[in-house]
Amino acid sequence: MSTRTSERGNPVTTGVGTVAVVAHRRKTLGGGLDALRAELAGAGVDDLLWYEVPKSRKAPKKVRRALKKGADLIFVWGGDGMVQRCADTLAGSGTAMAILPAGTANLFAANLGIPEDLPEAVRIGLHGRRRTLDLGRLNGEHFAVMAGAGFDGDLIREADRDLKGRFGRLAYMWTGLRHVRGELVRTRITVDGTEWFHGEASCVLFGNVGTITGGIPAFDDARPDDGCLEVGVSTADGAIDWARTLGRMAAGRSEESPFLRITRGRKVKVRLAAPRTYELDGGARGAVTKLKVRVVPGALTLCCPEAGESA
Repeated sequence: MSTRTSERGNPVTTGVGTVAVVAHRRKTLGGGLDALRAELAGAGVDDLLWYEVPKSRKAPKKVRRALKKGADLIFVWGGDGMVQRCADTLAGSGTAMAILPAGTANLFAANLGIPEDLPEAVRIGLHGRRRTLDLGRLNGEHFAVMAGAGFDGDLIREADRDLKGRFGRLAYMWTGLRHVRGELVRTRITVDGTEWFHGEASCVLFGNVGTITGGIPAFDDARPDDGCLEVGVSTADGAIDWARTLGRMAAGRSEESPFLRITRGRKVKVRLAAPRTYELDGGARGAVTKLKVRVVPGALTLCCPEAGESA
């Protein structure tokens, strides 16, 4: 990649190769998709592939099409659900992904310092540092931020699209209040071949970064490039227990909670005595009794701010 400078003093990309945009057309950021086209044109992007989808689950097909056409860089326009679907498809490809955080929840972008500012996010995509990051993989599907089952999965399932669209993160608070009395389920968790937990639990979480669903700082020491996943299990039962647990999390003292155990590992197996809904990066999946989770080191190449830049 090489650059030149425009008359206005802005860096203009030349020779960047083939750039693709995969956009959730119902999401917004800055001046919208028209503004994105203008930003890329102004940056000198000549070879552009453009795909729009009405739902994030339709994005993988477009990503595969972009890869087949030789895309060197794929901009993903949307929230964490869109990013998860695209990252799952891009895992192991070596093709760089750039995030344009246009969703209700943009936790992966926020954890990595990518701002909700269209011109700056485009600049980072074209000129930022290429980082090789880990992904998690749960029951055959990759995730970038977190995955979970139990209370968290129920919360995601009930925070329906209309509610999230109107109230954003408040939707999670609302649905959380409806589920704090969710029943405990007998749970067995094995981490890297050794039994780590066996007892009644309300929630099991797996984190690739520190801040998770609802903007909660759950895993204080998480890094998306350390070759490990954070593993948490909660035994909180009822509103008072959960209030205490979330309070410790919000204060950055998750490990001090009497209702939360946290460890780190590469391969995790979970067996549940009753089916529980699970989720990946804010997207609800089905109800299961078994979870197989592992880290995939260096699975994703992501465009990030240069070291020392602040969002």
